[in-house]
Amino acid sequence: MNKPIRTVGVFCMLLFLALMANATSLQYLRAGGLNDRPGNGRALDARFSAERGAILVGRTPIAESVAVDDRYQYQRTYPLAGAYAHLTGWFYYSNATQLERTQNGVLSGDDPSLFVNQLFDILANRQPAGGNVGLTIDPEVQQVAYDELAAVSDNVQGSVVALEPSTGRILAMASLPTFDPNDLALRDGGQVQENFEALSADPTRPLENRSVGTTLPPGSTFKLVTAAAALEDDDSLTADSPVPGGQSYELPGTSTSIANGGRDCGSGDIPFRQSLENSCNTTYLQLAVELGQDKMTEQAEAFGFNEVNLEDLPGVEASSYPDNASDDLLAKSGIGQQDVRATPLQMAMVVSAIANDGVLMRPYLVDEITSPDFDVISKTEPEELGDGPAVSSRTADVLQEMMVSTVTDGTAGQAAIDGVTVGGKTGTAETCADCRPYAWFVSFGERDGRQVAVAVMLQNVDENVTISGGGLGGPVARAVMEQALGVESDD
Repeated sequence: MNKPIRTVGVFCMLLFLALMANATSLQYLRAGGLNDRPGNGRALDARFSAERGAILVGRTPIAESVAVDDRYQYQRTYPLAGAYAHLTGWFYYSNATQLERTQNGVLSGDDPSLFVNQLFDILANRQPAGGNVGLTIDPEVQQVAYDELAAVSDNVQGSVVALEPSTGRILAMASLPTFDPNDLALRDGGQVQENFEALSADPTRPLENRSVGTTLPPGSTFKLVTAAAALEDDDSLTADSPVPGGQSYELPGTSTSIANGGRDCGSGDIPFRQSLENSCNTTYLQLAVELGQDKMTEQAEAFGFNEVNLEDLPGVEASSYPDNASDDLLAKSGIGQQDVRATPLQMAMVVSAIANDGVLMRPYLVDEITSPDFDVISKTEPEELGDGPAVSSRTADVLQEMMVSTVTDGTAGQAAIDGVTVGGKTGTAETCADCRPYAWFVSFGERDGRQVAVAVMLQNVDENVTISGGGLGGPVARAVMEQALGVESDD
């Protein structure tokens, strides 16, 4: 009689152990995977109905969760949609983009840094709230960048980036055309899909953040990199040293000649500053060949080329400086053509390092993380990029002098501001014979110890608008610098 009872008892215990093992596996070992499974509607509903934290510019929310009277309880909204769409991205059910994606842990409240807040919420039997993400963006500089870019033409495609050289803080990052992320955060999934497909099919690519996701030939703005390489190679060079000039230059090993577009570049050697003031192709084609592949590559990479340097956004493209196989291609790379590609952020970084005495700071967008009650949990510390300065302070001084001269006496005069030290460089480039050129303008401004570096890229404008780096980009850069430096505009 005892043996059957023992057998049944052992069997029941085994069943109990199996039940406990399965419960442990489901609740602990497999919980994360099951919770994140795409088909888990209950988990998705919970995320969609949670109160996410805000994305803030100063104390102004550019993304926030607003209480609503439906089963989801909260609606994600974007109050300043157009100017900030490429920074916030959007959050919908299981899909998040841009900062909504990279900062999801904080915004959802799941980040380990919010553990204490999570614990209090559990003890108080309330739904955990997300933390807040504060940005480096200056709202007034961002608005000026956005408005000035939009004013270039009705159908402009382009970007403006403004950096604080001493820290790497991104003060403005505007991209056009833009979109309304509210249209991608609706309750109606069918309408969201329809809106997304329409935006994705738009040939002007409004979903693309051109500040970091579009790489184009930087044209003559890249001459700053070539000039930097020459100055680093020969520490006897100054702004007044003679460099190769001439009316045209025949690319090595070819019968192709490149001229200067009628600008005064002499018939022989000319002062270094004149080569930048007049954007002399003949100078920088020859300098690139004389310096050689290794020195050109080393200098480009010291400025951040061939790496992704912004960690706060997804989809950031690395600007590229190629390993060219022949001297004719190397020559063209010296004027920012051939296979050289740069984002507006990258060219702002080049100017930022020059303005900051040669030290390149890593650009960053997320300034601080705060609790739901706005207690600071963490703050980003500025970080120098690379193993040392991008260029020496001597090289930076000479480049600053030459860029200032390019504003006062050269092609970048549209960026001049009374009472402000301004340096600039214009650029145009193209990728095919039948393509309209792209316009570039890069600059720095300094006033009373405050600095700003600005890059303007115009990928496309209306057909009736003349393409000119200085004529189109210069006024945009000037307005952004005036706002960043606290200068009252005369306009």
